[in-house]
Amino acid sequence: MLFDVYGPNAGFQWLGLAMVLIALILLNEFARRTKAGGIFMFFGVCGAMTVYCLAVEIGAASGAEWAVNNPTHTDMNSWFHYAKVYAATAGCIGFMMLKYSWGKIGRSHWFKAFPFVIVAINILIAVVSDFESAFRAFGTTWVSTEGVTLYGGWHNVFNGIAGLLNIACMTGWFGIYISKKRQDMLWPDMTWVFIIAYDLWNFCYTYNCLPTHSWYCGIALLLAPTIAGLIWNKGGWIQNRAFTLSIWCMFCQMVPMFVNDSVFAVQSVNNPDVNLGVSIVAL
Repeated sequence: MLFDVYGPNAGFQWLGLAMVLIALILLNEFARRTKAGGIFMFFGVCGAMTVYCLAVEIGAASGAEWAVNNPTHTDMNSWFHYAKVYAATAGCIGFMMLKYSWGKIGRSHWFKAFPFVIVAINILIAVVSDFESAFRAFGTTWVSTEGVTLYGGWHNVFNGIAGLLNIACMTGWFGIYISKKRQDMLWPDMTWVFIIAYDLWNFCYTYNCLPTHSWYCGIALLLAPTIAGLIWNKGGWIQNRAFTLSIWCMFCQMVPMFVNDSVFAVQSVNNPDVNLGVSIVAL
């Protein structure tokens, strides 16, 4: 099996997966359907998260006991987590600029290339993380700044290449358009074929590099935008993906104990042979 979802906490783990999936679907609908919803999520909540994380970091640096003991300081302070949350949120804001034609930039034809650029940056962040594991510990293990044991090897190389192929396969940037009700930024070239390929690559990335989070960000977080994009919001998958990713990252920055130290926490089996099999499928 891919995950350790057995024993006394199994019910909570499956319940957690269902709760995260449903919450992400609903919060995505809240953020995409109205301008006020998007502003609240990606300006208001992101601003509150930033203030909270700064307070924890400053408190920990000054030796304040409450901050030192706060799990945010130790569990979510790597370069990857901060890069991911702000890159994802920047994507959401840029998509809103296109949706609502904010300013000259939001109305510019050239700005339609922004979704490609920001998605490529988000993919590259993950590709670098995969290659980092391969470089640091090829054929062995290393411990990340969050205290998580990671295996380095061909699985990282294969999936890093898969991520680069995802970037190369993004086409039709200037075919992006806005729905009549201005609820969605639609990218028709993001077909179901690309969506499935992206989901397989991203699941493998989380499985390789985020083994303590992959149950949620590798399954629920990928299913939420895919379900919406394939059923009731066709063409809007990339917007759904950005919105749900930003929301999930902000939640994890502020409530890291949910995935790290609670009855809902789930570990992958973290076996290099399993990782290799998953990466071959992804590639």
